[in-house]
Amino acid sequence: MRIKKLIALFFAFFAITGASAQAKKYNIHTVAFYNFENLFDTINGPNNDEEWLPKGIQNWTSAKYKQKLHNLSRVLSEIGTGENPNNSPTLIGGCEIENRGVLEDLVKEPLLINKDYGIIHFDSPDKRGIDVALLYQKKHFKPTSYKNIPLLIYRSQEGKDDKKDKDETTDDKAETGKDDRVYTRDQLLVTGFLDGEEVNIIVNHWPSRSGGEKKSAPFREAAGRLNRTIMDSIYKINPNAKIITMGDLNDGSYNKSVKEGIGAKRKKEEVKPFGVYNPFEEMFYKGNATLFYRDAGDIFDQIMVSETLIQKDFSSFRYWKAGIYNKPYMITKSGQYKGYPLRHSLNEVGYSDHFPVYIYLIKEVK
Repeated sequence: MRIKKLIALFFAFFAITGASAQAKKYNIHTVAFYNFENLFDTINGPNNDEEWLPKGIQNWTSAKYKQKLHNLSRVLSEIGTGENPNNSPTLIGGCEIENRGVLEDLVKEPLLINKDYGIIHFDSPDKRGIDVALLYQKKHFKPTSYKNIPLLIYRSQEGKDDKKDKDETTDDKAETGKDDRVYTRDQLLVTGFLDGEEVNIIVNHWPSRSGGEKKSAPFREAAGRLNRTIMDSIYKINPNAKIITMGDLNDGSYNKSVKEGIGAKRKKEEVKPFGVYNPFEEMFYKGNATLFYRDAGDIFDQIMVSETLIQKDFSSFRYWKAGIYNKPYMITKSGQYKGYPLRHSLNEVGYSDHFPVYIYLIKEVK
């Protein structure tokens, strides 16, 4: 009988400890990035917005603008809720934004207003008047500093023409000033406290491939180097800083701008102190995409994290996993662009020509 009692106690002990291990709880936050694709209002502003006016070539009416806001708010409210069902993203990076006003309209949409998003936005020198911005849930994130850092690039830096790609066109056309500068988006740096832990976020929208990938590559390579410089400046202040860089890079994870400019790695085990992990590189090689061009998919929209966010100790916020949000209602159902993101056309107000991306940050609750 004594042996039976000991055996029973033995199994009871492991049942209790096993249940305790399984009962671990985590605080989860979703961080997302979305190219809003031409989020313009219907008011004639000082930027080049003529095509996005009621009498412009896009026939952009108030009704269409309101539908666009509703569409974007639906997507944003749902991103990440598969693993974090009680909350939409805590942090949202965005690009192709005309001004602060359109963001104020967006966060007031019925699907978002209860989240109480704050806005960090600066006007960029981009000639089309499109900017980057960060939305954040005020109850979880407290910004302490933010600034826009200009990307200084010049036409003289251009590479040679690539006959194969020189006819490549995008909605994002750079313009040159009298000083030969190519006016593009600034990089937005935001530092703040996520539920009490300091986090640094960089929001990007790098120069387009207008004129061809090869010819325009030096501009994006310069953007990658600027991104790395920003990171290094943060590390000089705090060697243990947590950094997230995100955006529409107009380059893939395999391009020189990302691999050499930022120094991003495909695998966690390759990342050294002060290094950067890019989960979207592995996704690309598995056949995933956030956009399509000439029937070829790629991942230009990426979120990368510093080595400090991939450490195995979850007593502090760490990277958990990443995803691309591409629900059926966001996808073109038929025609030439079947399977592509459902974008805006003259006949239909879509969502975007890009799918949004996201990551989860988790922290064990003691």
